[in-house]
Amino acid sequence: MPFCSQCGKQVAPADAYCAACGARQPVEPTRRVDPLASLSPRTASILCYVPMLGWIASIVILAADRFRNNRTVRFHAFQGLYLFVAWLIVDQVIGPFFRFLPHRGLRVDKLLEAVILIGWVFMIIKTSQEQTCSLPIIGELADKSASES
Repeated sequence: MPFCSQCGKQVAPADAYCAACGARQPVEPTRRVDPLASLSPRTASILCYVPMLGWIASIVILAADRFRNNRTVRFHAFQGLYLFVAWLIVDQVIGPFFRFLPHRGLRVDKLLEAVILIGWVFMIIKTSQEQTCSLPIIGELADKSASES
């Protein structure tokens, strides 16, 4: 238990005033805990490419103060985010056109989704080896976005 700063009597940690003398007790500033403090840049970059969930990690990383000046991590966050947007476009825009067409065999939308999934896995492998790989079109956009910080 702490003691009063004026009279020395015991006070509870939550007390703003001493019960004996009425003196205001000093308040320790609350420490801001960074939830990403233990996250390495490599791990943060890898999390951006987790299929279907990497967009959440990308947004958190882009908003975090910890990685604000780390251009490599920001590049991976933007590229992972743009890769998810490409998957959304294929799934929600291109996919419905092919669902109503009579078809036999391979559909273009499923082929594009497979290519994007392979891109996610490829980028997880390259990022885990700490290699920066820029995907066509998406990588150029991510590079421009990461350099505009």
